[in-house]
Amino acid sequence: MGPTRKRDLAAAVGIAAVVCYLLVTFLYRWFPPITLFSGVSLLAVAIAEAGWGYFVRSRIAGGQVGIGAGRLHPLAVARSVGIAKASAWVGALVLGWWIGVLAYLLPRRGIMRVAGEDTAGAVVAALCALALLAAGLWLQHCCKSPDDPKDKHDSYSGAAE
Repeated sequence: MGPTRKRDLAAAVGIAAVVCYLLVTFLYRWFPPITLFSGVSLLAVAIAEAGWGYFVRSRIAGGQVGIGAGRLHPLAVARSVGIAKASAWVGALVLGWWIGVLAYLLPRRGIMRVAGEDTAGAVVAALCALALLAAGLWLQHCCKSPDDPKDKHDSYSGAAE
């Protein structure tokens, strides 16, 4: 399993933004209000993942990966990589969604009162999605094995076994 490529994530953000903009153009009138709390759940997941990343990184750096008391099981690291990859992709797609919404809202703030009210919530949600994307990439980075003689760029502790 290799690392998630940033160009693939960037392409996903761009495609999601275009698709979202087209959808919002036709469906915005039926949207519920976008509040400042619309994307905060993504931030909570991002914070949890970043914390888990620091924990995994310290355990891997300390050589505490393996079976035994106080050690991190290699399958836990492999599962963390899966969660990290999924979070990076979800963060990219949701970030694209909110960029599409913002592309619709920003030019219309002066002529649509509701667009002006929704802009702040969409900005917060986009930042929270960006935080999730970054946390997923960070957790993925933290799961790398520091001393793999085969390939230092594509190796994860426990994931190749």
